[in-house]
Amino acid sequence: MSDLKACDRQLGVRCRMPVHVLIGVLAALTLAAGWRAPSHADDITVFAASSLRTALEQISDDFERETGHRLTLAFAGSPAIARQIAHGAPADIVMSANAGWMDWLEAAGWIEPDSRFDLAGNRLVLVGHGGGRETWPELTVAACFAELGDRPLAMALIASVPAGIYGQAALQSRGLWDELSPRIVQADNVRAALALVALGEAPLGLVYQSDARAEPRVSVLYRLSVASHPPIAYPVAITTGNDRDAVRQFIDFLRDDPARAVLTAQGFVVGEF
Repeated sequence: MSDLKACDRQLGVRCRMPVHVLIGVLAALTLAAGWRAPSHADDITVFAASSLRTALEQISDDFERETGHRLTLAFAGSPAIARQIAHGAPADIVMSANAGWMDWLEAAGWIEPDSRFDLAGNRLVLVGHGGGRETWPELTVAACFAELGDRPLAMALIASVPAGIYGQAALQSRGLWDELSPRIVQADNVRAALALVALGEAPLGLVYQSDARAEPRVSVLYRLSVASHPPIAYPVAITTGNDRDAVRQFIDFLRDDPARAVLTAQGFVVGEF
């Protein structure tokens, strides 16, 4: 039971259904008046990296309208969702922000290897509190961080969360890590780091480009070079024992042009990354 409670605490579940649905039998689909779901309607549970929230919620709405299937989305940092799946959390699909955590699940036998593919890529950006600020030229990146003074820089956990791992690598490649590390405030996931900047609790933050686009209270000040950190990719896979028609339909939907268009509009990199 303690593991199940931990699942509730660590996963930010989309409020379409109560959280306890994720640890028991999924609630029956409620039909809107005058509409009948197809006889093959199914319930699908997706555990996804926090940075996919905005895009995935839109994609899932489109999928539900088109197919009649019901999606339950749970969002958290990639290490949290990987560990919860390893503890038996009821996910049909896992969507990570880091290949290493998907490799870990695959090596332990928790995913169907032939279902795995890379959905999209992303970029790291430096964001500042307040919308409408001008992007600073790349040659003045040191000046971006000089604005910090003695105040904190928000990042995701550098030891385990992909955005934090990539961010540390980028700062090290710029020769800035030793100077900035004492001022870094680490958050449980990249959306939590973004919130610190949006609320003004940190003047600057290192987050994904897609997260910055979803938050009007921050401005992108600088886009880090993709050569400054390992490639950012979002691997997707079906969890072991859950390869069924409805789940495959959603996998196919993710790879189709409408879903790719949503990802692109939200700041993700689709295609070569």
